[in-house]
Amino acid sequence: MGFGIKLKVWGDYACFTRPEMKVERVSYDVITPSAARGILEAIHWKPAIRWVVDRIHVLNPIIFENIRRNEVESKASPRKEAIYAAEERQQRASMVLRNVAYIIEAHFEMTDRQGAEDSPEKHYNIFLRRARQGQCFHRPYFGTREFPVSFELIEDSEALPESPLQGTTDLGYMLYDQDFRLNDKGEVQEITPYFFRAQMVDGRISIPGPLEVFR
Repeated sequence: MGFGIKLKVWGDYACFTRPEMKVERVSYDVITPSAARGILEAIHWKPAIRWVVDRIHVLNPIIFENIRRNEVESKASPRKEAIYAAEERQQRASMVLRNVAYIIEAHFEMTDRQGAEDSPEKHYNIFLRRARQGQCFHRPYFGTREFPVSFELIEDSEALPESPLQGTTDLGYMLYDQDFRLNDKGEVQEITPYFFRAQMVDGRISIPGPLEVFR
């Protein structure tokens, strides 16, 4: 295992969309491992490292709220470089989470793309410095960009706050991550989703390793 970190993240709203919902967005009960990894990568990521989420602590009660949001019908692509929002705007209902807060426990591993100047200590210290100063490459978000994330580093000497969610809760099958396979032109050719059975015990979810998930 590589160097471990603990990061507290929170925000007013979140939407970790269930992939089986095709039209209206419906969020998972809690943040997914892939969304948590995306937050860490927004703070510090290089090809030399790969973030692995170990545990997620849910700090607030799970509250759903039904809202309506304006979305566009299509996505930008090399074939469609411009989107005219006024012509493609659609109003859709979304079941989102309100007043969310989590602690992400994670570590990073070195990849085969590391160079001579890369070392675990270097990237660990870079992440600590950036997290302490509130720096990020882009503002992390909870599922969609209109739900920004606030974050702060939890130092090793700090005790983790206790979750109000006690007991064991079966959260069902949850998205673990997605594998993107590219063609010779660098375009996404195939997307393979991976899932795991999420169990929350006293507000804590242990994330399995990549060999323990399924598609």
